[in-house]
Amino acid sequence: MDFLTLLNSAPLLLTLAKAALPQAVATTVAFGQWFASVPPCRDLVFETSSYLVCEVDPKLYSIELFWKDPAGKPFQSLHNLDNTQRMAGRTMLFGINAGMYHPDLRPVGLYVERGLEMASVKTGSGRGNFSLQPNGIFYIGGGKAAVRATRDFVRKRPRTDYATQSGPMLVIDGELHPKFQPDGTSRKTRDGVGVRKDGVAVFAISDDTVTFHAFARLFRDALGCDNALFLDGTISSLFAPAIGRNDDYWNLGPMIGVFRKKG
Repeated sequence: MDFLTLLNSAPLLLTLAKAALPQAVATTVAFGQWFASVPPCRDLVFETSSYLVCEVDPKLYSIELFWKDPAGKPFQSLHNLDNTQRMAGRTMLFGINAGMYHPDLRPVGLYVERGLEMASVKTGSGRGNFSLQPNGIFYIGGGKAAVRATRDFVRKRPRTDYATQSGPMLVIDGELHPKFQPDGTSRKTRDGVGVRKDGVAVFAISDDTVTFHAFARLFRDALGCDNALFLDGTISSLFAPAIGRNDDYWNLGPMIGVFRKKG
């Protein structure tokens, strides 16, 4: 193409460029919105099982607990929680169920939401995984995340903005729960949370059914968590639509939602 032809074509090229600009801007905006909603999660294979692992630095992300919607009814599902957050103009990067609950969806054991204690700590004996001592508490306070055995938490109770009690503990000060056996036969889908020495909270959910011993080793040996807590099993759920994870169990109790901090 010679210079004269190029010059004569300039108006047409300018018109085409103007027509393409809105679509390019829209595509860029859409990509930016999607990228902002991508959770800090990755697939991980440990030994013979696969997991989805989400590493959350409280300096960069807000970790919050949810139970009831603004009308006072339990959210019941991670989809409902996500929809409510969207209506409030918030993007939940991922949500995960946050511990055990009664048939009416009330939390079992301590539950604190936005500094308000909505269920009391439970220290007595009982049946089921929750009471497989020691159990523990995952909490957020002063912008920091931690997991502590219940007895230690009660002995010197810290200020908490959010807290959920569950059980059993998976890892206690670098040691596996004493009642876990390497040859255990109970295999279920499980989710849990641990906290590393650098303060990063690590959430994990198994893609396969795993034993407690294998799940605890994941947190200690692969994820570097000296303390980790089992959250739930069988109905373990994680919702992260930006990466195509859309678990849809119904009638869940407490849930954890993670959001990107602004600024």
